[in-house]
Amino acid sequence: MFVIAKLLNVLTQPLAWVVALLLLGLLLQRHWRRAGQGLLWAALFVLLLQGWEPLPDALLRQLEAQHPAPVQLNLSQYAGVIVLGGSTESSYVWEGHDQPALNSAAERLTAALPLLQREPRLLLLYTGGEGEWLADGLSEAERARRFYAQQGVPSERLLLESRSRNTHENALFSAALPGVDRTRPWLLITSAWHMPRALGTFKQVGWNVTPWPTDYRTGLATPWHQYSLSQGAAKWQLALHELLGWAAYRLSGRL
Repeated sequence: MFVIAKLLNVLTQPLAWVVALLLLGLLLQRHWRRAGQGLLWAALFVLLLQGWEPLPDALLRQLEAQHPAPVQLNLSQYAGVIVLGGSTESSYVWEGHDQPALNSAAERLTAALPLLQREPRLLLLYTGGEGEWLADGLSEAERARRFYAQQGVPSERLLLESRSRNTHENALFSAALPGVDRTRPWLLITSAWHMPRALGTFKQVGWNVTPWPTDYRTGLATPWHQYSLSQGAAKWQLALHELLGWAAYRLSGRL
């Protein structure tokens, strides 16, 4: 399943569509020149369309709006917070220096800190092994441990799950950690656009979780003139990856 998911991930990369159209258009130039030129123009159209950010933002906004954080929260009722991986740079980026290397989803890591300060009895469960192919070096959990240690989080409040490679394994392997009771209330911290799949997956495994979304990528509306080829392509990939992941989890009974 993990290998299949990585192969399907290619379909969520809009720039790969452009490359495929360009390659096919060039191959058709010799015998079907008109069709080949049509594909080349189609590649240009797809590339330019990717930069108009209101389109992918509409998809992300729909995902982000599904599970808002609770307005009033009594932290004393909770056993702890669960932080999903995906917020650190790859292991090789961490080599050679002591500073944490966080990516654009860094809020997943940082959102837990004020909660821990407000309620000293909360545990912090970080779940993340390595979701990349042919990865070696530090696991995501070890990278998170180093970050939280620098932020002054005591080791006795930190639980680490370092085997999982995807959201389903996050839920499954975290439940098997010693001293973890998934029937007690926990706060689930992940990106707002990822929360629908994450919350459903954890509940399917038997966790008693309350959503605490973070890392929002959209606001109430996106200006019509917002345009960036790099940002637009990244947002399209993010939205398509999550929608495809949700569909796959739904079909496989993980939601």
